[in-house]
Amino acid sequence: MTGRRVVITGIDVLAPGGVGVKQFWDQLNAGRTATRGITFFDPTPFRSRVAAEIDFDPESHGLSPQESRRMDRAAQFAVVAARGAVADSGLDVAGLDPYRVGVTVGSAVGATTGLDEEYRIVSDGGRLRLVDHGYAVPHLYDYLVPSSFAAEVAWAVGAEGPSTVVSTGCTSGIDSVGYAVELIREGAVDVMIAGSSDAPISPITMACFDAIKATTPRHDDPATASRPFDGTRNGFVLGEGAAVFVLEELGAARARGAHIYAEIAGYATRSNAYHMTGLRPDGAEMAEAIRAALDEARMNPSEIDYINAHGSGTKQNDRHETAAFKRSLGEHAYRTPVSSIKSMIGHSLGAIGSLEIAASALAMEHNVVPPTANLHTPDPECDLDYVPLTARDQLTDAVLTVGSGFGGFQSAMVLARAQRGDA
Repeated sequence: MTGRRVVITGIDVLAPGGVGVKQFWDQLNAGRTATRGITFFDPTPFRSRVAAEIDFDPESHGLSPQESRRMDRAAQFAVVAARGAVADSGLDVAGLDPYRVGVTVGSAVGATTGLDEEYRIVSDGGRLRLVDHGYAVPHLYDYLVPSSFAAEVAWAVGAEGPSTVVSTGCTSGIDSVGYAVELIREGAVDVMIAGSSDAPISPITMACFDAIKATTPRHDDPATASRPFDGTRNGFVLGEGAAVFVLEELGAARARGAHIYAEIAGYATRSNAYHMTGLRPDGAEMAEAIRAALDEARMNPSEIDYINAHGSGTKQNDRHETAAFKRSLGEHAYRTPVSSIKSMIGHSLGAIGSLEIAASALAMEHNVVPPTANLHTPDPECDLDYVPLTARDQLTDAVLTVGSGFGGFQSAMVLARAQRGDA
């Protein structure tokens, strides 16, 4: 290990209600929700019929008709966000050694949207037992293999170093960035284009979550359907999106005069080895990930100024997470503002971890803690400061962001100001 410090110098975001960093932050700062009734397909047969969709036109975001034809929606998101992050960073990737530039893309469900749609076509709406492949899109194989996401991003930015897809369910967005950080720290690369993308709003995904009653059946007022930490919550709202970052070694970023959003000071991931969807109420495994991330960052719990929670809006997750914060931060947990941006942009599965990293970096950039929307009736078991309804001005030098995923995955990341530790 070289001990090199890693910083974020470029960000781009595609999120429900806001494509681009400014629109994304404006929405979070305003506490404005982007959840609505599903418009992508007829949701009538499903238990949950609300989602957080992105109004996205590939051509207006720089994708050619051929690229749009070749790539699934989630891959399109990843490529657009990667190009935007590089532009935001001001980095001349073409002037770098391409073998020293790598890519990691996180995704929980890959090209679900494309596969679902193509099955509908080749099976003639499900009527054919033996499907007719002649009606399939020519690039259907790329939909099948999630590795195509990393390949598309690498081609888009000219990266010829390590290129990897990380798929750890709903922690993919944190884990992909955490893996990228380690590659820079160990000296394998100098720059990483890292983030995640998912576009899961499709009939098959809705059916899967309906089966386990994880998504909300609240249809009367979709804008208030996502209610993390609220006593009336009854499941999460499915979303979609992408966030991609340019990560660099701190010294190199400073040498070229780059704008530095934050240092990624610590990262850790753990598994509960317990249950595919269940969580222990004591939050022990998430607490352990938090402690390990703080240790790597060489920070005390009292130095955390804000917690960007997983906050999915399921009863067991919110209680588990609350217990984990108390277990890892002790009394400081009661003094630390906590919020969930899923209340505004829904839960985009593998993408949400990167979107939450972006929100954390922007909270530091603006010294503002985004709120938890729709939090009117706090659950007595969730008794921390969840910043209800309205953003809060607060000096924010260090942020903890966490993720929790089916399969028992628990991940934590600490972001801090790059000036920390300077002489």
